[in-house]
Order: sequence, then structure tokens, then C-alpha cells
Amino acid sequence: MLTDYHWHTSRCGHAEGDMAEYVAQARKRGLTEVGFADHVPMYWLPEGERDPGLAMAGDELPRYVEEVLRLRGENPDINIRLGLEADYIPGREQQLKEIIANYPFDYIIGSVHYIDGWGFDNPGLVYEYENRNIDEIYGLYFDQLCRAAGSDIFDIIAHPDLIKKFGYRPGRPPLELYRRAALILAGSGVCLEVNTAGLRAPVGEIYPARDFLIECGKMGVPVTTGSDAHKPGQVGWGFDLALELLKAAGYRETAAFNKRKRTFIGIDNIPAPAP
Repeated sequence: MLTDYHWHTSRCGHAEGDMAEYVAQARKRGLTEVGFADHVPMYWLPEGERDPGLAMAGDELPRYVEEVLRLRGENPDINIRLGLEADYIPGREQQLKEIIANYPFDYIIGSVHYIDGWGFDNPGLVYEYENRNIDEIYGLYFDQLCRAAGSDIFDIIAHPDLIKKFGYRPGRPPLELYRRAALILAGSGVCLEVNTAGLRAPVGEIYPARDFLIECGKMGVPVTTGSDAHKPGQVGWGFDLALELLKAAGYRETAAFNKRKRTFIGIDNIPAPAP
């Protein structure tokens, strides 16, 4: 079965449901290797400027860790991993490393949600696309993605072409950006996430695009899978399509993590997830 390493919790302010409900849904869908990866507190901003609708408060992080570990103990039939989704903010690398070092994470998912302070995937800020050169912002996004991959902080890079979320596309397919990113990912050893949340977004497409995933496959970039669930019913959502995409791109295994050590799980004989 595919792993689902990307679940959020109500602590982040834009997800819902009890954490135990996510685990119950995983069991219903036949998932046995899963993980929470809620948003790190907005460490790059002063406490008073942090948006409670985007990430957990600083004092919630130890409580989050404690609850994941409790659920792990209460559900021995499912491997529940402790993860974190952390925004990559250039210049703040050391600050993030210090936060991560305080807890027994199994994996850290790196993500890019901001370009020069603009939260480009925020529905409330989507109007800004009309004021930008799309080719230019794609270039800026992929530059930052590559820096995140090469930062030696992350195990996984989340939703790696998130910039397409609202359906804004460059003038032609950004194949050179894909190839450059695949080369950096391969050199860094970090995993690429195949994330089904794009199917629920205006773009209606898995992250990453098929051509991007193919380039990563050529370079031998390992992959993980995640639903980016923000409610229990989204656990494992779209994994039948993710499995098809992985196999079409030539992948025969996905990565799994335990205490930040990576192993691999074959996917050739994986059945489609239960509905």
C-alpha cells in the first residue's frame, strides 16, 4: 500500500477533525504506513505577526508531538510516523534546524508557499497573479524549491509544482525548470512528494505534473506519497490516480521513513486503495 505522509491537524487553523479520526480513516482505507505533518509555527515572524489560520502557534508544537506519539502507542497495527511540514524561508535555515532538533521527527517535509513574502497559494491573494509575469514567478518559485532541496534540512519536498495551484501556466511547458529541479533533487538525495491535493485544487492535477515526475524518474529521484489531508475524509484521497502516475513515470518503489532513516517499499503489486 502507498504511504500517506502528509496529514494536517486542526492546530494549523485551516484543517478540521480529531487526529484519531485520521487514523481511523487510514485503517478503513487499508493504509498501514502513515504520518502527520502539520505546519511548523511561523518561526520567521515575530509572535504577534503570526497568522493562526496558517500554522500552529509556537506553544502547540510540543503538544502536537505528544499527541502523535500517543496515537502511535494506541494503534500498533498502523505505523504512525511523526512528521512536520516546514516552510523554507531563505536566510532562516539555522532557526528552522534548531526547532527540528528538539523533537524525534521521522521525516521533515519542506515546502515553498511564499515568494518574496507573497503567499501565492493563498486563495485570498490569488489576485496578485494578474499583476505578475507568470514566466518570472515560475522561475522564482523553482529557484526557491531548488534552494530548499539543497539546504540539507528536508527529507521530502512537498507538492513540488504548487505554483500551478490556481491554473496559471507559463507560455510554454517549463521543461527546463523541471530538468533543473530534478538534477538538484537527485544531487541532494531528497525525496519528491507525489501529492494528490492538486486534484482538489482549481488546477485539477496531481503535484507534480507528469512531465516533471518523468524527469525526476530519469534522474533517480526517490518519491513519497501524500494526500495533504486537511480533514479525515481526505486521507488516501486520489491514491489510485497517484499509483497510476507513478507507474507511468517508471517508478517501482516509494520511500518510507523511520527516525529520518529511509527505506523503500515496492509498488508493483500494490492494489488500488479501498474507497
